[in-house]
This record gives sequence, C-alpha cells and structure tokens, in this order.
Amino acid sequence: MQESLTIGQLAARSGVAPSALRYYERLGLIRADRTGGNQRRYARTELRRVAFIRVSQQVGISLEEIREALDSLPASRTPTAADWAELSTAWRARLSEKIRLMSKLRDDLDGCIGCGCLSLQRCVLYNPDDKLSGEGPGARLMLPRPEPAARPAPATSACGDCAPAPA
Repeated sequence: MQESLTIGQLAARSGVAPSALRYYERLGLIRADRTGGNQRRYARTELRRVAFIRVSQQVGISLEEIREALDSLPASRTPTAADWAELSTAWRARLSEKIRLMSKLRDDLDGCIGCGCLSLQRCVLYNPDDKLSGEGPGARLMLPRPEPAARPAPATSACGDCAPAPA
C-alpha cells in the first residue's frame, strides 16, 4: 500500500482541484511533505481532512473556523475516532444553532417565495424607511438579537430613610 499521495492523486481521490489543495495547505488546513524535487506528498490521513473541509464549507462554516477545529487534532499522529468525536462534540452547539437559523429562514420565507409581494405586513425582510438601522447592521428581525445592556439601578442614599440622590 502506498504511504503517500501526490497532489494529483489527492485531487482525484477527494474530488478537490489541485489549486484548492494548495490553497488549503497555505492556510494550514492540510499538510504536505516535500520530496527532494520539491513535489508535495500527502499522508493518506489528509483525505479525511479534505473531506471534513468540504462538508464543513458546504454547511456554511468559514475556513478560519475549520482551521481552528483542525488545529485541535494531533499533528504528530493520525487522528483517532476519539479525536474526531471530541471535535464533533465541540461543534455540536454551533451546528445546532446553524440548523435552527436555517430552519427559521426557510419557515419565514415559505410564504414569500414566488409571490413577489413579500407579504409586506408580516415579512421579516421588509424594513420601510430603514427604521431598523438604529439597531445595528444585518437582518435585525431574522438574526438573534443581543440582549440589551442592563440599566444601572437608580441611585439611593446611604440610609434607607432619605430620598434618593439626584441622578
């Protein structure tokens, strides 16, 4: 059995273009050794990493987040099933939130797709006169809103019998 793969072999096995593999390598997502002639040689374990990268990208995870996750895997040995399970556990909440937001988007848009009117009275995308601009950037009615900052309690005097101090 062959110990390593050329870039062409890795590309053929993974379905990813050689240019993308070189890009992933530049970003530190995958690793290659070099031959005396400076040709790349990839360990077979890089196939799993490339598959993980592609699937993660397809569900909307950034390459930076993918790199951070892959950095948690051991570089000195082939990751075990336990290593991958630990990564999966760490991502579970993030993936669940993405699923929730995607389901909400699908459900919110069900009445709008194809009608053209956007059901203006109830559409979460409708923002007449840009009224929501004061709340910050983005789709304010669709994305989770941050909790408002807590207001300070009214000032009180040192003794409980006196009137509160002026604000």
